[in-house]
Amino acid sequence: MHWLAVLASMLMGASALVGRAQGEPVPSGQARPTAVWLNSQSQALRIDGKLDEPIWMDAPVYDAFVQYLPLDQQPAPAHYRTTVQIVVEEHALVFGVRAFDPRPEEIRAHLMRRDLVRRDQDFISIFIDPVGSRRSAQFVRISATGVVADGTYIADTDTEDFAPDFEFESAVARLPDGYSVELRLPLLSLRYPYEGGATWRTMVARSIPREASMLLLSAPLTKDALNFIAELQEIDGLQDLVERVRKHALLSLRPELTVRHTRHADEQGSVRNSKVSPALDIKWRPRADWVFDATLNPDFSQVELDVPQLAGNTRFALSLVEKRPFFLESTDVIDLPVAAFYSRSVTDPGWGLRSTWRGASADASVLSLRDDGGGLILRPGPFATDVVAQGQRSQASLLRGRLHSEDTSTGALLTRRDYADGRFNQVAGGDLTWRTGPEQQMRLRALGSRTNALFDLAGAPASGATQGGQHWFASWWRRVPGWNLTAEATRISNGFRNDNGFVDQAGVRKWQAEVIRRWGETSLPGFTVYELESYLWAREIRALDTGEVTSRQFHPGIWGVAAYNTEAWLQMRFDAERTRSGAALHLLRGLAGSYCVNPTPWFTRLLVELELGQRVDVASDRVGRGAVWLLEAKVRSALPNGWGLESEQRVQQGFINLDGQRAATDTAAQWLVVLHLDERDSLRAIWQGSRTSNAAGAQRDDTMSLVFQRRSGYGRNLSIGASRRLAWPGRVSDTEVFAKASFEFDR
Repeated sequence: MHWLAVLASMLMGASALVGRAQGEPVPSGQARPTAVWLNSQSQALRIDGKLDEPIWMDAPVYDAFVQYLPLDQQPAPAHYRTTVQIVVEEHALVFGVRAFDPRPEEIRAHLMRRDLVRRDQDFISIFIDPVGSRRSAQFVRISATGVVADGTYIADTDTEDFAPDFEFESAVARLPDGYSVELRLPLLSLRYPYEGGATWRTMVARSIPREASMLLLSAPLTKDALNFIAELQEIDGLQDLVERVRKHALLSLRPELTVRHTRHADEQGSVRNSKVSPALDIKWRPRADWVFDATLNPDFSQVELDVPQLAGNTRFALSLVEKRPFFLESTDVIDLPVAAFYSRSVTDPGWGLRSTWRGASADASVLSLRDDGGGLILRPGPFATDVVAQGQRSQASLLRGRLHSEDTSTGALLTRRDYADGRFNQVAGGDLTWRTGPEQQMRLRALGSRTNALFDLAGAPASGATQGGQHWFASWWRRVPGWNLTAEATRISNGFRNDNGFVDQAGVRKWQAEVIRRWGETSLPGFTVYELESYLWAREIRALDTGEVTSRQFHPGIWGVAAYNTEAWLQMRFDAERTRSGAALHLLRGLAGSYCVNPTPWFTRLLVELELGQRVDVASDRVGRGAVWLLEAKVRSALPNGWGLESEQRVQQGFINLDGQRAATDTAAQWLVVLHLDERDSLRAIWQGSRTSNAAGAQRDDTMSLVFQRRSGYGRNLSIGASRRLAWPGRVSDTEVFAKASFEFDR
């Protein structure tokens, strides 16, 4: 097939002559999206995706879309015309989007889980920034089957976070010449200042995953921009919207009930337990700029399982993604790296309180939770992370505030963990983000810690003097036509500890830099690479006390994208690694590459990654030949009766050979299958396992889960399921049968 030639052709193109494709430039000064007010209740909109109410005949049409992918600064193809209209209701904004398609039978639209609408699907994505600063934006993606994904985009880090969920109503209508989308965004689900805010901004994106895998935007964004929301456009016609609705209040109550029966068995016997756990989440927004959250006895045990990671040959702890709802309100306000605040450090909250305030030039958030779970405490050093399991109840608190001007954002942080026996860990500091122009950004951060909460390796309190430490960080980021330049420097003293954060290495200084040369489109005989980049990435980490290099990486490589959402890279690796103080610095040479493609409408993702070369066996501090490989495949299919099927397979393995024999092997795998009965009901089955074998012995861990879930609307869910975990050595088994229901009441 044509797409199978992509990888070889892209690698051949590294030495070819390159040049950006020429086309008509996107015209400047386009009209902006304009909203129309719905003044009569008789015109009330029914959200069915059809755009057939009279108000849509009067709403101004915006259709100045441009290409962003595969090539930016190009006009959108006329046969993929896309139009946007905006209607203002008393309590909501309603977006109507019409997506014309000359080949509607090729529209890719399958049932899938929430937040998994990716560029292998046809979708409409709507970004809205109700602060008007273009620092962050809430977004909603709606696939051509009506499946949704939502989250927050943060400009300073140019990242999208799909974890937050918002309340909205959406629908899609399939048409003979494409499809149309209606999205109602309640004003109470948006976050904006009480007064003094700028004009609201928006951008609409459209994904067309054919051979060329186009992404069209309603704003003239280029790849030279510092972030994806840099060109959000003002919405005309909103006038005094904020003044009308800023005093509207919201009180939301979400009671939850979990019934669970568990059985734990090991070589000493078995223990059974049954438990009924009521819980309550409360959200109160007394006016536009304040949001208060409270949670009582939350049950987070049924969030989606973490993807297993290779951990058998690493010296440092691994971080995990946050998926629990309480921590996801206004994530852009906290906007901190895991070293400063890592919500997964809270393991089992008994209760929690949080308030968030958002003004035109400042914002702040404060939270406090009682952690009944004890959990894992990280004790980092230059060469490894000690992980201590302690069982004390503790109180985790955070205070975060920021001041904003047009080009800068200045923040302050105070975080504290108080333990039941009176000991504490405290971190305070500040940060600065400074955009010196449309092409350049700098970030500075300084943190200081004090702690007398010491633990031995068994998790018992240990005595000792109060420790203190510092964490310094600086970064520089510049994008100019044809070049991306980044540099970072970090210094973490030996005594720095943050029990509310994730610090896997201390007593070190780090620097890293990357230079990317963007060549643009490359034409080869019979084949086109849409983007080709060559790059050099380098990093060095040294221990502060001894000056020893703990690791050094030097990675020159190439990267490119092409048809069928193909993405591939190849790099050489010239590395060095030291496993402990006083040991040898091992020189490591290797080659790594990756190839990812969306082959067909039903075979939506194939990912292959491979690292070959010399690797360090941490247990024996010796170097051997080895490899790390990853294979991931995703399949989506429509079934009879309107059902849908998702199947995702992922397996990763690393191994090292010493003296001609296998010295260490580490394997992690997951198989996930979801049967969608309709948009609300699904049956999910997961198997995942890990295997580790080295000089210390062999370990095995398997988890199986089967869950039926019904989503009846925002905040109204029912889950019934069972899971079982088996672990060796020790013949440990944990079995659980549960039912969980949640409801939401608003006023």
